[in-house]
Amino acid sequence: MASSVLAVLIVSLLVVAVETLSGGGGTPNHNYDLSGSDLRRLYNFPVFKAERMKRPLEGTSVVLGPLSHSGVRVTLADDSQWLIHKGDNYGVASQTVVTAARHMSSDWRVVQTLDFQGTRTVGDFVAAGGSDYSLIFDNCHLGSRRMMSQGL
Repeated sequence: MASSVLAVLIVSLLVVAVETLSGGGGTPNHNYDLSGSDLRRLYNFPVFKAERMKRPLEGTSVVLGPLSHSGVRVTLADDSQWLIHKGDNYGVASQTVVTAARHMSSDWRVVQTLDFQGTRTVGDFVAAGGSDYSLIFDNCHLGSRRMMSQGL
């Protein structure tokens, strides 16, 4: 009995620690590269290349499986690149957001690349990422895998 309670406590603390390190929770900071009609226009652009990427959690220096952050960097016909990723309090209407890839740190690493040949749009990737966030049931890793599975 005591060991079960201890195990639940340890798992609970780990979940809180991961959420804190991932940048989730706290006061949201919504910075926008595009809004309104410019954002709607971006959502309609076809994606030609998608790269699933990972980086260490905030405050750490290594990627340890799910103790990391993931997203998908997409390349459009004009060679512009955008990061589509999700997290707790990342967005307003959706927790999957799009930001200019120029904001990405050098800590991101490519783990999978697919050629979409313009068959999906930025909006398709955002929709596949999902509007809600759950650390256990709908996190950044699950969202980025769904985005990439559109090309399989």
